[in-house]
Amino acid sequence: MEEDPNLLVGRETSDDAGVYRLTRDTALVQTIDFITPIVNDPYDFGRIAAANALSDVYAMGGRPLTVMNVVCFPLKAMDKGVLKEILRGGIEKIHEAGAVLVGGHSVEDAEIKYGLSVTGVVHPERVLTNGGCRPGDALVLTKPLGTGVLATAMKAGLIPPHAERRAVEVMAALNRRAAEVMSSYPVHACTDVTGFGLLGHAREMAAASQMTLVLEVDRVPFLPESLESAQMGLVPAGSFSNRNSCSRQVLMDRAVDPVLLDLLADAQTSGGLLISVDGSRGRDLVEDLHGAGCPDAALIGRVLEPGPGIIRLV
Repeated sequence: MEEDPNLLVGRETSDDAGVYRLTRDTALVQTIDFITPIVNDPYDFGRIAAANALSDVYAMGGRPLTVMNVVCFPLKAMDKGVLKEILRGGIEKIHEAGAVLVGGHSVEDAEIKYGLSVTGVVHPERVLTNGGCRPGDALVLTKPLGTGVLATAMKAGLIPPHAERRAVEVMAALNRRAAEVMSSYPVHACTDVTGFGLLGHAREMAAASQMTLVLEVDRVPFLPESLESAQMGLVPAGSFSNRNSCSRQVLMDRAVDPVLLDLLADAQTSGGLLISVDGSRGRDLVEDLHGAGCPDAALIGRVLEPGPGIIRLV
């Protein structure tokens, strides 16, 4: 555990990024994330990987400033045109975020990997972590779940083109607009939903806040084709691991379809923000998110009471 009075957010609560105070008014937000391809098109992969990395800064309430590429690529075995398309997709999202590419690092590797190291800024008094939930808060999710299942279905060629396109666009969408909207609300905690699924990241939020979170299963938004794909058994191994790792912290107040449990634990790539906002403003936040281009944003639960980091499904 690092000890420095200016280290505002470190490793202790499994937050999305580190935060280091520079001055009374400015703190750095720093993160790095890179992934292997989850879609076949290299340009789309670049967009998704970049959006995924940038999301960590938005989840902390910050604004991305500078970016460095992180690339692993089999130069001797694959056409460089593939790499150019990955980087083209990445730079498009970097510029959409209002950030600047300042460099990067590449390694020759048998497996393609791409992502970003991102530095952003935030006011030290406006840092959002996953540990600030308060009793009575509303829980808002800004993107639908199901991209992990659909990525598996894509690889098997088992979903129609329109469903594949929709999943790609959901993953490639920046969380910038959602972050801008929530900055005007009394938000107490935030995280983004990625590899650990909604259950895993909600569990981290509950544990860091020492609160009991209630998730209303019927209110959670899912990509439509993800339900059918999960029923077919196209569930990635990571989702099973997520479900198992959360089993002791998840209590079910009613019977929940096992397929829905799989989707609640579905390992997402570049998922939405999970926001804990003052309970009296939850519906207003969702309405403004819809108006800002986040049509799937939904009020999915609430913070119940202090407790040992439990999630209740109702």
